[in-house]
Amino acid sequence: MLGGELEIHRVGLGAMRIVDDRAEGVRVVRRAVELGVDFIDTADIYGAGRSEEIIAEALHPYPDGVVIATKGGLGWGLQERIRDGRPEHLREACEASLRRLKLERIDLYQLHRHDPEVPIEESIGALVELRREGKIRMIGVSNVSRSQLRRAQAVTEIVSVQNQYNRGLATSEDVLDLCTEEGIAFMPWEPLGEGLTRGPAYEIRWLLDRSPVILPIPGTSSVEHLEENMGAVA
Repeated sequence: MLGGELEIHRVGLGAMRIVDDRAEGVRVVRRAVELGVDFIDTADIYGAGRSEEIIAEALHPYPDGVVIATKGGLGWGLQERIRDGRPEHLREACEASLRRLKLERIDLYQLHRHDPEVPIEESIGALVELRREGKIRMIGVSNVSRSQLRRAQAVTEIVSVQNQYNRGLATSEDVLDLCTEEGIAFMPWEPLGEGLTRGPAYEIRWLLDRSPVILPIPGTSSVEHLEENMGAVA
């Protein structure tokens, strides 16, 4: 359950890697949905918008029950600011994502990374305003510390956290513990880790067993690897 509103399966698809081969990316996204994936996570920075465009090409008009999450607040190398949590930037980023995804409302919009030049309360406040306007449904945060999460929560309900976490890298353990206590979805990026040898199904199953709020979102650029990843929930 995401935010107490959307019921989704516990393994989603991370769409960062679908951008290199557009045709294969479309096949990956469509096959994921065929295999029961109903949560797809992307960001405006992935392929400088290509990931969102590929998702729309693959799925629009979207099947009932498919939840799309995206993120804003980072540049992709051409902007003056690599981190940009200014309200005006987040508004522009959200509206651009809506166009690329061909959506009227984004189910879950996440602040990609805290901008040290902008209080996180201001960035989250901008997302609250976008939610009030009907452009996003729920708000999440990514790459946050426990204290940053608490500051974001002081502004509004935060339904998800997306931090780097896997069996070999537990630096977000304290954030995960807080999410577990409060029923906040925790989406580990790079969930399979590096140098782990037991296979993707083992690593995903370890995450699923670690906490009931963990929602792994393994990414892949091929249908073959997608099907191997999904073996964890077969």
